[in-house]
Amino acid sequence: MEKHKAHGGQAFFGRRQGKPLRPRQKALCNILLPDLRIDLAQNAPADLRTLFAAPIKAVRLEIGFGGGEHLLHEAARFPSTGFIGVEPFVNGMAKILAQIENTSGHLQHVRLYDDDAIRLLDWLPDQSLDGIDLFYPDPWPKKKHWKRRFVNIHNLNRFACVLKKGALFRFASDIDTYINWTLLHIRNHPAFTWAASSAADWHTPYAAWPGTRYEAKAIREGRKPAYLTFLRV
Repeated sequence: MEKHKAHGGQAFFGRRQGKPLRPRQKALCNILLPDLRIDLAQNAPADLRTLFAAPIKAVRLEIGFGGGEHLLHEAARFPSTGFIGVEPFVNGMAKILAQIENTSGHLQHVRLYDDDAIRLLDWLPDQSLDGIDLFYPDPWPKKKHWKRRFVNIHNLNRFACVLKKGALFRFASDIDTYINWTLLHIRNHPAFTWAASSAADWHTPYAAWPGTRYEAKAIREGRKPAYLTFLRV
């Protein structure tokens, strides 16, 4: 399975920062983030569970966690699972750090990465993850930009390498062209199969789904989200 395929230095995310951070947000990025950030200059451990201060049984990855609503919700639901969150957008990272600061013990089963998710995927050991979540990624709606969509053959190959067999890749979007794009790429990839069991599955939110601010905006604007689940076979 091909994994370490360069992407030509082209980012799959847009801008890195929005409005200027407030002083407290800057302080969190300078003080708290270094304790939680995964350092790719170090060799990846053979067992990812050793990345976490708390004893855990499984490790999941969320790519592009936005403000961290879903990541922290899942971390609260599954205290024996380690969560790695990736978010290159500085303002999103500042938001999750503020929430983590207010949590007892600073969530010993959460680690963060604030750069390109591809670098992290290429650093991770094979068959080391129990799940990957990719929710509302940048849709790059113009056709000439579709090559920048995170779901592509090379990144699905990366997912196939780092996911354990039987693990889940979950994808949510409100953009029809990206939903169809993802289904087509999955159909053509031998390592994944769509886990839907009924016609209603793809419009049914995941169990205990907390929603996100972006999703609420999409629904207000008349876009219907799709929740897709794919099995690593």
